[in-house]
Amino acid sequence: MIRVLLADDHKIVRDGLKRILSGNIEVAAEAASGDEALALVKAHDYDVAVLDMSMPGLSGLDLIKRLKIEKPKLRILVLSMHGERQYAARALKAGASGYLNKDSAAEQLVGAVRKIAAGGVHIGEAAAASLVAAEKAPHEALSDREFEVLRLLVEGLGPTDIGEKLHLSVKTVSTHKTRILEKLNLGSTAELVRYALDHKLL
Repeated sequence: MIRVLLADDHKIVRDGLKRILSGNIEVAAEAASGDEALALVKAHDYDVAVLDMSMPGLSGLDLIKRLKIEKPKLRILVLSMHGERQYAARALKAGASGYLNKDSAAEQLVGAVRKIAAGGVHIGEAAAASLVAAEKAPHEALSDREFEVLRLLVEGLGPTDIGEKLHLSVKTVSTHKTRILEKLNLGSTAELVRYALDHKLL
């Protein structure tokens, strides 16, 4: 029996995932935040952690890295509303074993969990294509933190809101923004949004 930790901040999503996975897969625990997921992984053993990328507190790439430090053998499947092109390559580099968009069919989730638990890697066709294309894209030169800041900037958040969400000072966020614009050779937030649209990062 595969033991799974489900981490998503929406109870209705967790309930739906539990129904989809019921059968040969045991949902051994649930977490509503990244901090809760980390605490559970520290205290217990799971075969697979199914994680949402955007949760309160510790989340996204930082959460993947922390979980792998705690339990290197833990297999991680990212289940996200963000498109595969946007995040899959970075999630895999951070330590995830798979990436699945929340729009995917139920049977894809079950198959992905089983494949990852058995030691495999699961990515969709869009992610596979983006892994090849990403090698040449300018935004691949950004650090994971800069990429997180970019994503929040193009979603319309200001430096103060981004600082609160990522637990950074406003000054640090502004420094990241300056570096992002320099690395991408852009002059403003408006140009950054256009870049994000052109590269399907939204």
